[in-house]
Amino acid sequence: MKDEILLVEDDSVLARSLERVLKLAGYNVTVAPGAESALEHAARVRWASVVTDFKLPHLSGLELVDRLRTVNARLPIILMTAHGTADLAIEAIKRGAYDYLVKPFEMSTLLATIENAVRHSRLAIDPCKYHEQENIPANLAGNSPAMQTVYKDIGRVAATPTAVLIRGESGTGKELVARAIWRHSNRAAKPFVAINCTAIPETLIETEMFGHERGAFTGADARRIGRFEQADGGTIFLDEIGDMTLSTQVKLLRVLQEKSIQRVGGREPISVDIRVIAATHRNLAEAIRERRFREDLFYRLNVVCITVPPLRERTEDIPQLVNCFLHRHSIEMGIVKPTMQNEAMDFLRAQSWPGNVRELESAVRRALLVTPGFPITLGDVQRAMVPSALEIDPPLAALAKESLTRAARGEPVKVYAELLGSFERELFAQAIKLARGNQVRAARWLGISRFTLRARLQKFGLTNRIRSE
Repeated sequence: MKDEILLVEDDSVLARSLERVLKLAGYNVTVAPGAESALEHAARVRWASVVTDFKLPHLSGLELVDRLRTVNARLPIILMTAHGTADLAIEAIKRGAYDYLVKPFEMSTLLATIENAVRHSRLAIDPCKYHEQENIPANLAGNSPAMQTVYKDIGRVAATPTAVLIRGESGTGKELVARAIWRHSNRAAKPFVAINCTAIPETLIETEMFGHERGAFTGADARRIGRFEQADGGTIFLDEIGDMTLSTQVKLLRVLQEKSIQRVGGREPISVDIRVIAATHRNLAEAIRERRFREDLFYRLNVVCITVPPLRERTEDIPQLVNCFLHRHSIEMGIVKPTMQNEAMDFLRAQSWPGNVRELESAVRRALLVTPGFPITLGDVQRAMVPSALEIDPPLAALAKESLTRAARGEPVKVYAELLGSFERELFAQAIKLARGNQVRAARWLGISRFTLRARLQKFGLTNRIRSE
């Protein structure tokens, strides 16, 4: 069956010209001379795309976009305008238009835009790995064996009064684990107070944690209640405890031992009943050996230790995590039921995610912002994951530094060729891995011929990754 295109154009001459071109391209075309007739047609037919002029009698193209999206939120709408301003472009995409074209435009440009829009329209009814769920986890998510272990550990310690140390790389969700422990404890009705030990300057950490009396120092115009006092009866979460200075560690140890705090400038100790949960991405055993962390404080905090796995060790959780993030951020952005193409989900699962769950959430959010239609495609995800000009891949940066250092020492190193070869090998290795050995698919993603791909795979010794066909 031919795809149905609704053309909204009040200029009869232009409408006939566009209709003829679209029909020659293989589309069924219905012409609506105005917004009212367009809305009547929209309610009766499942359109593959709508192409509409911006300037229409009685109703603007942007207003028509709003009305059409109430009929079908995923309908790809292409605006044609003679006035291509930045404000119009932003407003059109903001309101949900698929794309816009500035007159005069080449017919080939129009056809290419419609072709992409129709492809998105077809994908919107294809099975996708993401489906809206009734019970979207608001906190921790994932059913992998690694996360099941974390859930069990939380269950074992939640009801006890013991201190807990949460270990894990940055971005793995250590604070979510801490909040889960608090939520399932008998202190859930009392406060949960979080302190990021790296975010508070050394000069302010004591007053931030323990408070101060009026007149304690210049600028102390009133008494301040510290975080420990605020958390009385509840739970205090010390994030990135491994970055706390030694002087502050001494004061914290005293609080844990005596179960009381003293405000800066105060004379009387104040009893506090708190449960302490700490978290760090650092190796505290190594920090103790290097005398950067107190051993006695470590044993006070490390009564129970929970290790949060990095995302690369639980990639089977990525579809559920993506599900959660799509749901959360689509509500925030006012997007109706976004979906993700299977290839895009496979691509996300194949990444190493050095930034862990935090990096994945950021990528999903950017994909929602950059995608021109639904579902979110592989191309949308790849564009969302292009690093900014200020970001440098840490392993690649380390390799560049090492090579340049060797060259500076006078070693015969061809830095440019060496780095280019390393990057090229990794690029082809990742492409064929993501394509599961399918050369045609990998070559299409890379924008090269299959013969070029095979030659590069042979050059880098990667032919064992080619799928037999």
